Amino acid sequence: MELRHLRYFVAVGEEEHFGRAALRLRVAQPALSRQIQDLEREIGFQLFDRLSRGVKISSAGRLFLEEARRILQQLNEATERAQRVARGQSGTLRVGFTENASWRGVVPDSLHLFRERYPDAELQLNPLPSLQQLEAVRSGRLDAGFMFNPPKPDRELDQLPVAVNSLALAAPAAHPLGKVKNLRLRDMTEARFIWFPRRESAAFYDRLMYECFRGGLKSPRIVQEASNEATILTLVAQGMGVGFVVETARWRCPDGVAILRVADLKLSLPLALVWRKDNLSPLLSRFVTDVGSVVKRRLTTRHNGQLRNRVSSSTLADAQIHIEPDETVQNEPPSSGILDEPSSKLGPNGGAVGWRAGGAPGRLGGGVMRPAGEARHTCGSAHGAVDRMWS
Repeated sequence: MELRHLRYFVAVGEEEHFGRAALRLRVAQPALSRQIQDLEREIGFQLFDRLSRGVKISSAGRLFLEEARRILQQLNEATERAQRVARGQSGTLRVGFTENASWRGVVPDSLHLFRERYPDAELQLNPLPSLQQLEAVRSGRLDAGFMFNPPKPDRELDQLPVAVNSLALAAPAAHPLGKVKNLRLRDMTEARFIWFPRRESAAFYDRLMYECFRGGLKSPRIVQEASNEATILTLVAQGMGVGFVVETARWRCPDGVAILRVADLKLSLPLALVWRKDNLSPLLSRFVTDVGSVVKRRLTTRHNGQLRNRVSSSTLADAQIHIEPDETVQNEPPSSGILDEPSSKLGPNGGAVGWRAGGAPGRLGGGVMRPAGEARHTCGSAHGAVDRMWS
């Protein structure tokens, strides 16, 4: 039995007339009659009662007609679904991400764009530490992952750089370090630190320790370990000490916590979308393209903001407005970008090459306009999600 037998039978069963069914199917009537006879011989019973003037579907044929219609409908629906998957319009996409990269920037913008463009696709989101994401991508349990400190491209993996995040110091709002202008690492020798365990990311741990040693903080006074950024912020809010966090923590840190820039801490956390080269999912291909377009759009926004800042700089200089260096991350959202935005250009296939920190409202040439002696802002309310920031 072939699908054409079912199609021919449904047409004859609905028309109960070979001539009209032949016209509907655009086949010769004798050929249609032979196909129905072949089908009846194969299934072993008569589908039609032959009358002197036409045919009438039999009781068994009526039941068979209902089932044939259902089979053909399911086949058409399956074909349509498969075509949408082949075109990258449907299917399932499994994406990992680090929680502290999801509050603002390329990651949430990319996920939102994907949901808007492909409403029929299933998007499975998996908040995981970067190391676990990497293992899941390699094993095929994830299609792609937004991860910090991505591995170098190899024969298995490809990646698209999307952000570079700077580190900052989270401290209680009333901590003495918050009053230090141009805060440097050597100013923290007496501070009590909340630190992440080396087992979470040995390479990054060693890099951070080296930067501290180089800057004069030769032996940080660690009083507590915490494996994720949310825990560090919580303990800082309780006054237990200070801790290094991704500078974008300003978007979700607890009340009473200040995020302080450290002038000589040059260590950064690159963020990239990573996927297997042999993953041929059309949906994944479209997602990578969309992420690249978000990076490019934010780059354009950042560039336009820089042009506006140059104009404002000239005007403010003529007005002799006092500008002091910005030692503390401000609570106001940035006007043209944040720290995870690209700075200069895109590489091949939309990959970002150069990066720099973004500006905030009122910011000019790395400074912030404020009257002398005005108190600096601290962060807003805390949020509950937790993830490892270091791996």
